[in-house]
Amino acid sequence: MKEIRTILKAYDALAENENAALATVVRVEGSSYRRTGARMLVSENGTWTGGISGGCLEGDALRKAKLAIHKGAPSLVTYDTTDDDAQQIGVGLGCNGVIDVLIAPLKESSKNPLNILEQLINKRTPHVLLTITDLEGDFDGLEVGDMLQYDNDNQFRALVGKPSGLAELMIQDIYLTFEKKRSLSRLYELEKGSIECFIEYLPPALHLYLFGENYDVYPMAQLAKNIGYLVTIVANPAKISRNLFRLVDNVLPKDGKVNIDEHTACILMAHDYKTDIKNLRYLLNTKVPYIGLLGPRKRTNKMLDEFAKQGIYMSDLDHKRIHSPIGLDIGATSPEEIALSALAEIRAAFSGREGGLLKKREGPIHERANS
Repeated sequence: MKEIRTILKAYDALAENENAALATVVRVEGSSYRRTGARMLVSENGTWTGGISGGCLEGDALRKAKLAIHKGAPSLVTYDTTDDDAQQIGVGLGCNGVIDVLIAPLKESSKNPLNILEQLINKRTPHVLLTITDLEGDFDGLEVGDMLQYDNDNQFRALVGKPSGLAELMIQDIYLTFEKKRSLSRLYELEKGSIECFIEYLPPALHLYLFGENYDVYPMAQLAKNIGYLVTIVANPAKISRNLFRLVDNVLPKDGKVNIDEHTACILMAHDYKTDIKNLRYLLNTKVPYIGLLGPRKRTNKMLDEFAKQGIYMSDLDHKRIHSPIGLDIGATSPEEIALSALAEIRAAFSGREGGLLKKREGPIHERANS
């Protein structure tokens, strides 16, 4: 989400009548530095925002984007970093992957992908977007580069139009995308032609609530914002510095209402036992999927023992969503390192990972988008 926000800001800042194109990674086979959904905005003056690789493909994509702007037509570019041809872009990088990048000039229309993304950027529910990456035949006005937003079956059928059976095939894969929570690439072959699409799963930004007001809140909030999370502080506003007010998205009083969804994480860092146990009791009555506590495990165990004496018993789900002591075991000592440790664990938890060393991971780092 952070990259999308940055691109939207850059697009809004373009000079009047300045044209631009959007490069989007729509398919990855094998390994690559960036995954599907990575984007880069290119203006006709040659500046770009975002990225589609670790820097090896941007130069060539920039040239092709300027050509697409000049022609007013999109193109699908394939970069094969497995090729031994010395003339191949990306050769020698060792990525051993094939990357398809859709480069499409942006037009002021309802199908402009940035207009669609801008409407979704602040919503707290996942969305699925379907982008047409290749097309042969006549599909009732659909064109390469079109982005179709799925809201419901009937709305989507109206967007797709008349091609018999196409919308139903797409809807079936959209359901699968929601179920697996990851993007897919699909080729649909019909009697009247074929159409290839990138079906993108777009979750909202993770919302991090920090319950505390001490000095170590700042590096936690700063790193979270750099990552691209929404950050809300829950504390006494009178004790929050102006710098922290400017940094975070919101500050709530201690008894303020926390808006919880499945993309929310909370960290208790008041460094006060009574405050932390009160906040823990409150959060256990919500559906927040992640609750992290600073401090030693025995401190949390003391809280749970106190709950038990009060007749408050923990379910297996409650034990799974409580992370104490919070963080990955990296030997963190400073507030900045502790923030790194805590946020790395949060990323692992929401990705369904254990947070171990990648050198010990069997198989690819990322799941394949087409499976």
